[in-house]
Amino acid sequence: MSTLPRTPQPATTPSTATRPSRSSLADSRLRVVLLLDVRSGAEERFLRAYDELCQQVASVPGHLSDQLCQSIEDPSKWLITSEWESAPPFLAWVDSAAHREMVKPLHGCVEDTRSLRFSILRETSSHAGAGEAGNRGKGRLQAVPRIGDGIVRHALTFTVKPGTEKDVAAILADYASPEARVDDTTRLCRTSLFMSGNRVVRAVEVKGDLVAALRHVARQPEVRAVEEAINPYLEEARDLDDPDSAREFFMRAALPAVHHQAATNGHASEPAGAMRRHALLYPVKEGCGTAVAQLLARQDELALTGGAGTPLVSSTIFQHEDIVVRLVDLRARLDRDPALAAGVGGKRAAAMMSRLIDHGPDRDLSHEDGLRRFLADCDMEPVTDRRSADY
Repeated sequence: MSTLPRTPQPATTPSTATRPSRSSLADSRLRVVLLLDVRSGAEERFLRAYDELCQQVASVPGHLSDQLCQSIEDPSKWLITSEWESAPPFLAWVDSAAHREMVKPLHGCVEDTRSLRFSILRETSSHAGAGEAGNRGKGRLQAVPRIGDGIVRHALTFTVKPGTEKDVAAILADYASPEARVDDTTRLCRTSLFMSGNRVVRAVEVKGDLVAALRHVARQPEVRAVEEAINPYLEEARDLDDPDSAREFFMRAALPAVHHQAATNGHASEPAGAMRRHALLYPVKEGCGTAVAQLLARQDELALTGGAGTPLVSSTIFQHEDIVVRLVDLRARLDRDPALAAGVGGKRAAAMMSRLIDHGPDRDLSHEDGLRRFLADCDMEPVTDRRSADY
């Protein structure tokens, strides 16, 4: 995954100055670009595999179209582009077991791949409607594009064998941080690691190319030593020296960011010591992951546009199927405003959330005491939180 250099923000007006800076993860159509090196002699096999893949992906919810191109300068270079209604349905599919099965026939045909994902912010069109109204809409997708902050956010999650949690936490907390600079355009900004029971969540923030950053980290001896040390504790075995096993693990463990929002003054003007970072793991009912993520995103947007007094600085929601983790930076203790901290401000939001999650009778989200107990259940244990000196 890659991001473009930060685009200059348009001048603010009284109506937009207090809006949060947020990515367009869930608001715009998504363009996915896949660059491939096809092995010599495998072109026909590759085309057959691609045709089969196209037939299968056409029925995936959220998929709109795709296109296959071959370089006119180097015939071994191929390009696949696809368009999706928005990022969440693509992310749900690309990290699924169904996707892993679909793409297996391509593995023997290609030498290397690189995936890039872009939100469509502006689009020209020759299909405007007739008359003045049609001309006004011609060439415009959104009146106000939502531009991100140049940071790529991603998370990995996996489980360890019950009873080994303390040993795993000690291993994961004890390592030397890798060099933040990856190359001229990419650097590691922050890594936050949390545990809840036997589940581990590692969230990373990268400026530049996420794939390049992850490869950089994976090559560091101190990081490899930590990964090898926790291998015996994992519930699902992996071998990071085996490309197929490593690919399976990272696809299975991927927990993509589907929503991100931040106050306009955000991290830049906020002393690091003034903020507290929490990761909340929600007990989602089967099949309700997307609804929970959308509800939380809407509640965070309302909180961030509600005035300067909110203790919420930023919120990132990671989701894979029914695993939903909300990473929040707060200016206050988690229990100071339990409704805001839990992402359920107001009785209507509390009632909606109650239908989407599993919670006991003493975790009534409509009452402050129940909310506090719910927050205590969801709040993951921090293991380590490391950030580069200039972030």
